[in-house]
Amino acid sequence: MMNINIEDGIERSIKHLADPRVQSSIKIQSTIRQSLRDSLVRRGFMEISPTLLSPLTDPLNHPVYDPCITVYGEKMWLTKSMIFHKQIAVQQLKKIFIMSPNIRLETEEKASSGRHLFEFTQIDIEELDASREVMMDLAEVMINEALAGVRSANGAELAFLSRACRPFPRPFNKIAFQDAVANYGEKFEERISKEATAPVWIVDIPLKAREFYDREYPDRPGILRDMDLLWPEGYQEALSGGEREFQYEKIMERIRKKEQAEEQFRWFTELAKRGIRMSSGFGIGIERFTRYVCGLEHVGLTNPFPKIPGTVSL
Repeated sequence: MMNINIEDGIERSIKHLADPRVQSSIKIQSTIRQSLRDSLVRRGFMEISPTLLSPLTDPLNHPVYDPCITVYGEKMWLTKSMIFHKQIAVQQLKKIFIMSPNIRLETEEKASSGRHLFEFTQIDIEELDASREVMMDLAEVMINEALAGVRSANGAELAFLSRACRPFPRPFNKIAFQDAVANYGEKFEERISKEATAPVWIVDIPLKAREFYDREYPDRPGILRDMDLLWPEGYQEALSGGEREFQYEKIMERIRKKEQAEEQFRWFTELAKRGIRMSSGFGIGIERFTRYVCGLEHVGLTNPFPKIPGTVSL
């Protein structure tokens, strides 16, 4: 059992909140949040409430501790992402976004990555009948508008942090996953990000590297119509998304290929059996966006009460 010295923890929290880097990053993050919201509202997207506890959540494609409680005799999980809720809600609401709190209890070794918190926020976006390319264009516009917003509103903070925060030329460069592996090796994300001076898209990711719910190319089995975006300067992942699988038979086939329990996803698969339409979307990590803009060594400096993997804190 972990021994927690509460007095030491309180002192750490006070010292953290007094750090001028933290104060600057929180001011900048407020601008980023508002700019991203404004970008979406101008384009007809509707903000909906987040879901924090559900019998249905993202299976993810990497190991995490998976907290579960029993509610009225049924299992419910803390939400790791709203991927299924988005795909369900968008069937009626067409264009949506959520400023979504997520809890992913990452394993302790992630503490030193500089990129991981086990409690964080992502702005989750979904549009009915939209293609991956439409979503990529939207993401580029949103990012540049947020960078321009920070440059306009947070000059003093940027000067303190020695950051320029200029929008990037569009369209951003694209690299296919298989080409990235061939040219940079298995740790291609880190190498590409370190070399890049502007964001880079990684597209056409194989099924084995992703969850079951993204859509395959009709003529390229095992290759998904999805995308990741990498920040430059070594800051790595900015966002992740793609087109969603919507045909019931293919969804079930994909769950079996990933060797996942069908019962875990029945709230979604039963709806898919009735018939749903394709949608596309992505999620942008707010703290990671802030970390990049501020040029900080650890994402914990962007949050007033950071939850570092392996650490119990306020």
